[in-house]
Amino acid sequence: MARHLVCLTFDFDALSGWIARGLVTPTPISRGEFGVVGAARLLALLAKHDIRATWFIPGVTIATYRDSCKAVVDAGHEIGNHGWTHVPPAKLSRAEEAAGLARANEAIAALAGRAPQGYRSPSWDLSPHTVELLIERGFAYESSMMGHDYLPYRARKGDVIALDEAVSFGPETELVEMPISWSLDDYPHFEFVRTETTLLPGLMNARDVIENWIDDFTYMARHYEWGVLTYTCHPFVIGRGHRMLAFERLIEALKVQGAVFVTMAEAVAEWRAQGEPRNRDVFAP
Repeated sequence: MARHLVCLTFDFDALSGWIARGLVTPTPISRGEFGVVGAARLLALLAKHDIRATWFIPGVTIATYRDSCKAVVDAGHEIGNHGWTHVPPAKLSRAEEAAGLARANEAIAALAGRAPQGYRSPSWDLSPHTVELLIERGFAYESSMMGHDYLPYRARKGDVIALDEAVSFGPETELVEMPISWSLDDYPHFEFVRTETTLLPGLMNARDVIENWIDDFTYMARHYEWGVLTYTCHPFVIGRGHRMLAFERLIEALKVQGAVFVTMAEAVAEWRAQGEPRNRDVFAP
């Protein structure tokens, strides 16, 4: 029997993403503050549609906005580790990365009453040590890589990559990868960011983006007997009024197509129960 899962995930960065980039003047900080407004709107929308989601929250966000983060827990959503700060692990030493993971775990356990099962890297940039550190700390899954779109897979460690040689892939581990995509992330589509050296234009038509997001689910439903699709949103981005309307249209359209909304931990458990399907196109194009 065909079954198609959807994971709605929210990176509740608030101020942390701007601070990690050194953007600490009042206007970028206020953009982060809007994440608290967006989070409240999202919690109301998820409750309306009886959906449990997964929220990846940096430790500094928990420390800064404890009441808002507690509201996520009280609504029954899963909380995942998103580092202590929003500095990408690839920019940290092994010791710094390990300390940040541990500190964030402590904050989540104090908030939610349990350790997180999952991890998502700030900026989706893992270090050479991340997979090993996550395994050492008992994580079941992580969600920062892009090796598939509809099927989880086991994360590797120890890949050897050189410019002029064939890649030597390391062994698979027990850590499950829940893949993501920039195309299914709200930030690059919607946020306008200008610095001295870069320009992210963003500000795309929300209806057009949502149409793409619906089509990704439609393809999965046509070609896979079992699959899971992960959408990544940020409360300070998707929480704007016109985007909230578009996001609700996404939920309604996916429901019509038979989507089953689950947390990431639930999707990982179901993938394992399915025998860990890999790269299995079931239906003809």
